[in-house]
Amino acid sequence: MIIVLSALLLTACIPGDGKATPDKPAGFFWGVWHGWIAPISLIGGLFNKSLRVYETHNTGWWYDLGFYMAIISGFGGLSLVRRSRSKKCE
Repeated sequence: MIIVLSALLLTACIPGDGKATPDKPAGFFWGVWHGWIAPISLIGGLFNKSLRVYETHNTGWWYDLGFYMAIISGFGGLSLVRRSRSKKCE
């Protein structure tokens, strides 16, 4: 039950769901959210062709920045930077 509810919550704001329009494009924070749920969007896109990993109606550079920050941090990129700095301080 918890897994089903978690999946519903995560996919409620998936890219391509129609919430972002040319008049109201997705911004920085939507980019962060879409980056965090990108693996789920990718799997969902295998079963539903209307789902996307990336929102096409976005603000441009700011959306991209949020999206890629979330993707990089999701794979440990930002934590590696922090770890290497903390080792230098010791």
